[in-house]
Amino acid sequence: MSTKDDQNGTDGNRTEDRHGLNRRDFIKTSALGMAAVAAGPWIGGFARAQDTIRIGFPVPLTGPYGSEAKEQAACAQIAIDEFNAAGGLDGRMAELLVRDDKLKPGEAAKRTLELIEKDGVDFVCGSLSASVQLAVNSVATERGIIYNSISQSDTINEASDFTKYTFHEAMNPHMTAGTAGDYAFSRNQGKKVAYLVADYAYGHEMMRGFKVAGEQYGMETVAEVIHPLAAQDFSTFLPRIMAAGPDILCLCNFGLDQLNSIKQAHSFGMKESMQLVAPALLYNQRLAGGPDVFEGVVGAANYHWTLEDSVATAKTFNDKYRERHDGAPPSDYGAYGYAGVGALLQAAKDAGTTRSDPVVEAMEALKYNLYKGPEYFRQCDHQAVQSVLVVESKPASAMRNEYDVFEVKEVREASESMLRSCEALGHKA
Repeated sequence: MSTKDDQNGTDGNRTEDRHGLNRRDFIKTSALGMAAVAAGPWIGGFARAQDTIRIGFPVPLTGPYGSEAKEQAACAQIAIDEFNAAGGLDGRMAELLVRDDKLKPGEAAKRTLELIEKDGVDFVCGSLSASVQLAVNSVATERGIIYNSISQSDTINEASDFTKYTFHEAMNPHMTAGTAGDYAFSRNQGKKVAYLVADYAYGHEMMRGFKVAGEQYGMETVAEVIHPLAAQDFSTFLPRIMAAGPDILCLCNFGLDQLNSIKQAHSFGMKESMQLVAPALLYNQRLAGGPDVFEGVVGAANYHWTLEDSVATAKTFNDKYRERHDGAPPSDYGAYGYAGVGALLQAAKDAGTTRSDPVVEAMEALKYNLYKGPEYFRQCDHQAVQSVLVVESKPASAMRNEYDVFEVKEVREASESMLRSCEALGHKA
């Protein structure tokens, strides 16, 4: 899996300037950060204390997932600023070191190694690809550095890739596709399902999650169409799906792949004959695509800003984001950056240290509510047990404002029953 180094999937996203870091500001920020690292302990004109808590944050700032990655970095910085404003850890302040992994496992491994060996990070958080996060996890945990992943993966929880230093703040495909599939399959009279699948771990794991969810409803797979990552033209893939005559089309892709495939499915008139389901239905891509293109598409989400109507921490998080982004609310995947870094810092504070082993124990005992309601890490695999939202894209006529893009159909409360069993993951009972 690879993407071209100069490919930037967010250049045409009209929401980028107001929703996430814009490209010019990010380049300026990155340049200042890199200059500060090269200069040693001087950060932004101030001497950096040698005991600063440093969190490495490799994410794909360039490429088809750039919009979501920049959101994650922006929200992670809010967690850093909150921690520092509260006095840090006995006066020790935190800083975020953002690096571009370019959506490539090799690049991610290289940047993670640099963050550990050159920059001396205490923790690593980040990644936005199932395969990339495995590379980050391998480098970090082999060196005894805690890694809190904010990208969906089933594999990272399995015994073959898990270490005691591995934590997974993001939902995983089993719970995401399982929830979206259960909702769609239980409400559709038809039994025929087609899959459009991005050809890497995320896509295949999402398809597996849908199939598991469909077993109890007797769903029949009529087509599995595989497409390469960062595909722009789906005109050769969609006719094969239409020919199979499915009742439901599960779009197992992400970022611009999700946007482009839904746009083209809409133009082909596919929504008239089948229900479109995107396991992780993305807020940023819905903003970019518009209400008509996405109308009626259902899926799952870790977060939607309207949770603020019932969850106090969601309101607090939203307000802090709005202050920095001209009143716009945060995105679903941006919220992962906030929670991933926030959980690490809260555990360090509980442990009274940044040493890995005590912080691991603190994270295993952590009961936290940072932005969406109660969460905790399951003991056997360090998966964050959390609520899952079922959402449907609203028509323009139902939107209260430009950001009111999804109707939350259900909130499925945090439960280990949504996860694969520890035994199925290869962990000893």
